[in-house]
Amino acid sequence: MTNTSSNPTDLLVTPDPHDPRLTERVSGTDQDGKPVDTSVTVERPLALFLNSREIVTLMTIGDYPECLAVGYLLNQNMLRPDDVITGIDYDEEAEAVVVRTERETDFEEKLAKQTRTSGCALGTVFGDIMETFNDIVLDSDARVHTSWLYALTKSINTTPSLYLEAGAIHGCVLCEGDRALIYMEDVGRHNAVDKIAGYMYLNNVPAAGKMFYTTGRLTSEMVIKTVQMNIPILVSRSGFTAWGVELARQANLTLIGRARGRRFLALAGQDRIVYDADPDTIEDEPATHRRKAASAEI
Repeated sequence: MTNTSSNPTDLLVTPDPHDPRLTERVSGTDQDGKPVDTSVTVERPLALFLNSREIVTLMTIGDYPECLAVGYLLNQNMLRPDDVITGIDYDEEAEAVVVRTERETDFEEKLAKQTRTSGCALGTVFGDIMETFNDIVLDSDARVHTSWLYALTKSINTTPSLYLEAGAIHGCVLCEGDRALIYMEDVGRHNAVDKIAGYMYLNNVPAAGKMFYTTGRLTSEMVIKTVQMNIPILVSRSGFTAWGVELARQANLTLIGRARGRRFLALAGQDRIVYDADPDTIEDEPATHRRKAASAEI
């Protein structure tokens, strides 16, 4: 990984909290019975088709539908990394996106194996995903410096976002060194992951030297998707599930959670961490820019 300047303006993709499609103003009352007017996050359905077959309907905020569709199919093993996509058609009025491939796809058996996971909304994995998961070898030479973690959490927390505008949303960020590269948000953390996976595929962004950051819990699904993307380091400000930790250790994924301010906890792949910063010298983000989890005690 290369240590580069961390600056929100350097992001290749950044949230747009002022996009009128993504939030609505709603009137209500507060705890004192006084009238209030607040922003709320919009969610809408997106029907996903692969060639001529309808796969799933996702609940999403509606931005980057092409990236979401491709990333979902990649992370469900319905698209292979070497597949040639011949077209992606998005119809905003019909709330549908169609991904067309050169290879004839046959996934009825996969659909039959479909199981629910811990992801929000309609997150799913299929019975044969673990077969490919077990074959993936992550870069054992990758490193993450604690100075990068501190710089990233501050930069990401203070970047203008839908979370800061309206809340009720998850964020995921592809990083390199102490620089955030691609920042996606959605109502489900798995959607945000899939958007980044799709963006990487469509724009030929390599996984080498990258780190993944999420605001969501470190569940089995998050670990599986990160490993499938060949990214060796996963960081979150939230906590862990036991199966998430077990899978991370099995895959040799560096798993860092509860990354809040100057604190964090690593439960897998600790040998990749370079302790090059004194936590006592790190300043917390201004309270006005902290996410709610950033104020909690470990």
